[in-house]
Amino acid sequence: MKKMKAILSILLLFSFIFVLVPHDLAGAAESSSTAADKQLIYDEAGLLTQAQVDSLNAMANEYGAERNTDIIIYTTLNEEGIDAGILTEDFYDEHAPGYDQPHGNAVILTLDMNNRKTYLAGFYKGLDYLNDSRLDQIRNKIRSDLSYGNYELAFENYILTVHEFMEHRPGVLFNIWFQLAVSLGIGALVVGMMAYRSGGRITVNRQTYEDASTSGILDRQDRYLRTTVTKRKIERNNNNGGPGGGGGGGISKGGHSHSGSRGSF
Repeated sequence: MKKMKAILSILLLFSFIFVLVPHDLAGAAESSSTAADKQLIYDEAGLLTQAQVDSLNAMANEYGAERNTDIIIYTTLNEEGIDAGILTEDFYDEHAPGYDQPHGNAVILTLDMNNRKTYLAGFYKGLDYLNDSRLDQIRNKIRSDLSYGNYELAFENYILTVHEFMEHRPGVLFNIWFQLAVSLGIGALVVGMMAYRSGGRITVNRQTYEDASTSGILDRQDRYLRTTVTKRKIERNNNNGGPGGGGGGGISKGGHSHSGSRGSF
């Protein structure tokens, strides 16, 4: 009988996990069998060799196809001194990138070599999966390589990190672990209750041996020890758009909303 209860409790535990955890996690992203040979690297600043451009373009096509999103790199000398965010928005409006349609799913890394600025933006699916916080993480990850002129390595890491982040929407992994914890907690509670009920009740407690007529508090006193004062310096936020940069999306002149992250390198 006890073995049957144990088996039933284990089956109940797994049933909770099966119900609470989403069924489509393993195959959430649709991938294409062959990557389209489209231009995704726009090296107008001349930072890369042709071999590097070809390699990065093939890589961006391959990984972008697995996320149904164009992963774009745009470098410019920006002799007019236009803001990097405006450059990115104008690029999207004028070139109309998108994995399966013009002005579709895209993420763009813009390098402004005149002002030494970077700007990242996600459009449509790129906006949904790459919010300002995630774009900040990507930019911070590649900033060091950009500063030292390791452009190919920085661009490779950008493509790989975009691909990684776009596997799940922001917050999904936290929800998965939370649901698993809840499932395990409920299962453990059920098993514990079944084990408690099957093992008989314990009737002995402290009152069994305690004499209430002779038990009580004999003495009480308060003793002062010391007074402690702690001082803490309050740091001020002096973010002036330096290397740390910050997030901030917007809407292009063409009416396309996007997430955003900007900073220096």
